[in-house]
Amino acid sequence: MDTTTRDTSRLTGLAPVFDTGIRCLILGSFPSPASLAARQYYGHRQNHFWKLLGAIFAEPLYDLPYQERARRVLARRIGIWDVYRACIRPGALDADIRAGEANDFTALLAQTPALGRICFNGRAAAKFAPRLARFGLETCVLPSSSPAYTLPFVSKLELWRAGLCCGGEAEN
Repeated sequence: MDTTTRDTSRLTGLAPVFDTGIRCLILGSFPSPASLAARQYYGHRQNHFWKLLGAIFAEPLYDLPYQERARRVLARRIGIWDVYRACIRPGALDADIRAGEANDFTALLAQTPALGRICFNGRAAAKFAPRLARFGLETCVLPSSSPAYTLPFVSKLELWRAGLCCGGEAEN
């Protein structure tokens, strides 16, 4: 008999990292417990997100303070957000997300007139691709930057570079 207690507290995500000039938006599913605790996207040290973007931009993003990372990503006209505003998730796995409440993409799109491309960080986030494609946005599914997704870093990097820089389709 399983006596494990599973946390069913409703969690609230992070505010988006964007400005009116973004052309591309990277959407994850929902911040991990480490990211929520740090109040920063991809705050778990083993997540490949900042190392991937750093390699693509040829900048040491991983080693910089969070606010500087965000500033440099915005300078590349890329925003960061999640598909869920709130959810119940015991632990860090996307598969455990329950009662997800979507973010208000209509409001975001009204504030970002240059936005034309959405890159989904993994398959869980990519479930929103049809919804956002209806707004006329180009969508791309990137392999998850999570350490739980065990594709080698160099393979992730190749697909992220194609998806972010060249308009190519990457698959998870």
